[in-house]
Parts: sequence; C-alpha cells; structure tokens
Amino acid sequence: QVQLVESGGGLVQPGGSLRLSCAASGSIFRNKIMGWYRQAPGKQRELVAHIDSSGSTHYEDSVKGRFSISVDNAKNTVYLQMNSLKPEDTAVYYCNVNQFRGDYWGQGTQVTVSS
Repeated sequence: QVQLVESGGGLVQPGGSLRLSCAASGSIFRNKIMGWYRQAPGKQRELVAHIDSSGSTHYEDSVKGRFSISVDNAKNTVYLQMNSLKPEDTAVYYCNVNQFRGDYWGQGTQVTVSS
C-alpha cells in the first residue's frame, strides 16, 4: 500500500505563487510516475503534470511555462511549483502515484486564486 499526504494549498491572488508538496510512504517502487491532477467544480479531473523515474516531465498545455514539477527521490516527495496563477487554476489538486499494480491518490488540497 501507498499513502500520499499533500500540503501547500491555499488562497492566493492572481499572479501569485504556491508550492504543493506530496509525501509518499509505504511500498514505493523505483519505477513509477508521480503526478498532479486537478478538479474544478463541475469539471472532470484533469492531468496537470507528471514526472517519471527518468526525470521526464509532461505538462498540460495551459500550465506550460508557469508550473514546474519536481521530485526528491530520497524523500519520495513530489512538488508542484505554481507561478503566475490565474483564477482558472482554482481547483482541488490531487497527488497521484502510478506504479506496477497500483494507482494511488492523495486526499486533495484546495487551491483558490482570487482577488
């Protein structure tokens, strides 16, 4: 089993920054993909960014150039640095770990971008 604990959400003004963290514990494999998804009210959950074990990253088009995903493998922690935040970034952000025989989700952290 894998447990994911997210932190770092909150209220920020447009143009501001936030850094989300997700600490994974339990049976973590070396080969895995760690990522962030988000779900806004009335919308489907969507991928924001992910990073694989080789360090390759993928970003959703609307966040390219503004968000940056990184991982500390020693701590099994994945980060999402979010800059130049927009009101449309408002959503619950979920951490995800996908590995052999397992797809795990965090509890979600609210990010609200509003003046």
